Amino acid sequence: MKLLTTAFVLSAGLMLAQTPETIPLWENRAPGALGDADTDRPTLTVFRAASRPNVVTSVIVAPGGGYVNLSMDKEGRQIASWFNAMGVTAFVLKYRLGPRYHHPIELGDAQRAIRLVRSRAMQFGIAPDRIGMMGFSAGGHLAATAGTRFDEGNAGAPDEVDRASSRPDFLILAYPVISFDPVIAHAGSVRNLLGQNPASALLQELSADLHVTATTPPTFLFTTNADTTVPAENSIRFYLALRQAKVQAEMHVFENGPHGVGLDLGDPALSLWPTLLTNWLRGRGLLGR
Repeated sequence: MKLLTTAFVLSAGLMLAQTPETIPLWENRAPGALGDADTDRPTLTVFRAASRPNVVTSVIVAPGGGYVNLSMDKEGRQIASWFNAMGVTAFVLKYRLGPRYHHPIELGDAQRAIRLVRSRAMQFGIAPDRIGMMGFSAGGHLAATAGTRFDEGNAGAPDEVDRASSRPDFLILAYPVISFDPVIAHAGSVRNLLGQNPASALLQELSADLHVTATTPPTFLFTTNADTTVPAENSIRFYLALRQAKVQAEMHVFENGPHGVGLDLGDPALSLWPTLLTNWLRGRGLLGR
């Protein structure tokens, strides 16, 4: 029954969502752009949800891919349609990638996406204080970094977008890369984001668990014990840091399931994660009452 229910919700989202619209993060050339190809132009694809009373929540989705590819369907469009079925507007982020681009370009793209959505909240029909960020794998690292390295915006900036805060209001991290500690790090993500032989100080700077504070957004995490690509210790370290900082958090470590499962409608246990996330969002008042 659970598999059928989740599948129905996904198909319902596909029917309810309007035609997606892709918008550039910057009207002109993006800062630090190395060319004018599609891969040099970060964008947001807007999946508008059908209107639902009391639901004004939105989520920016960062697909994974080891900072070298983007899983735009499995960890982007499908997830956006699932959110749409709950009345949540979703924005799928196409951020720039390594090895062509290194930190802080990717973080800059994520921060710009949050500012852009917040500055145009009225246009999108969402609340400026209910903007979450969800990331998968390396996209989870990007989301966690955005959730631990943000600012309130520049009130005097000539660009209205730059005046908005870059802080997500909540985080959803799916089998995320978190730590760049070589013991548990995903070596490919580290290399693609930072290049060869990064300094130890940079590895610490980009280990999100080391930068959690009381202002880090409430967070939902899930991963699997069987994941050998990005070990569960990544999620566990972030959860423990959140707990130490007294940030509200919920974590689920499933026994089975490989890395990159997406919605995973096939595994009877792991397929529950969308329901658990829905309950968490509803409990926080983000899906109405």
